[in-house]
Amino acid sequence: MFDNVVVGVDEGEGGRDAVALARMLAGDGADLTLVHVSAAELLPSRGSRPRFDSIERQRIHDMLRKVSHDAGITAKLRTFEATTVGRGLHVYAESHGADLLVIGSTRRGLFGRVLIGDDTRQALNGAPCAVAIAPAGYCREPALVRDVGVGYDGSPESEHALGLARELARRHSARLSAFEAVSVPAYVYLGPSAVVDPDMIEGTVERARARIGMLGDVEAHAAYGDVVEELTLFSASVDLLVVGSRGYGPLGRLVHGSTAQHLARTARSPLLVLTRAARVQLPIDDGETVSETATVAG
Repeated sequence: MFDNVVVGVDEGEGGRDAVALARMLAGDGADLTLVHVSAAELLPSRGSRPRFDSIERQRIHDMLRKVSHDAGITAKLRTFEATTVGRGLHVYAESHGADLLVIGSTRRGLFGRVLIGDDTRQALNGAPCAVAIAPAGYCREPALVRDVGVGYDGSPESEHALGLARELARRHSARLSAFEAVSVPAYVYLGPSAVVDPDMIEGTVERARARIGMLGDVEAHAAYGDVVEELTLFSASVDLLVVGSRGYGPLGRLVHGSTAQHLARTARSPLLVLTRAARVQLPIDDGETVSETATVAG
């Protein structure tokens, strides 16, 4: 389970959505940190308006304290400056040895899909730890976890995701299911008049379902089609979707369009993306300081 959780909080509902998801994912006794990142270029030069800086920091602190109070949690409250919000969340999580970064989506799309903005994409791209995305409106809905789903294909990344999904399912007494999207190799049906044999497709799906069934404690699901499209449909039937990432960090192959990056836009449930990236654990301030301010270059 996650023990050092950083939650990105803005002044909109997205931050409250992220806090609600963080409560569900954090382990017992986990350290929670609510971080508000200000884009440095949008603020007056440091030192040019000290009274403005002081008032602004207090206003943000009051907002973070209210979010923490309303959620019924005990958390460290931090402010952070960076050239962009996403960059700031990434750097803060890395420098403080976080094992989970939780963020909210920017708005709700058709059928409740998660649509992410530039700040969220920057936080995800090459993140040094696992990243969870809360759907819009998540804080207004009961945080019940009855079904935990995992994207599975037998790879080490999916095995890692399955292990954590098992732990979450046990913790919440939830059903655990795994899903594999399969496709027939392109060479089978290349050519203008080629026809894919339905029996071949069905056989491929059945073999995938059987492989998952051999895991023992997992409800097996498989379907033929595009991986992102099929996982998106699967996410509508679960309360949390867990997937692995092959990059150096969650969604690290942003430019090339990884499966996880596309799922961040389309998943219909909270999404948890795991990474194999090593973390460098740095000392964390355990004092009672309310606000920590730093500036990060781009």
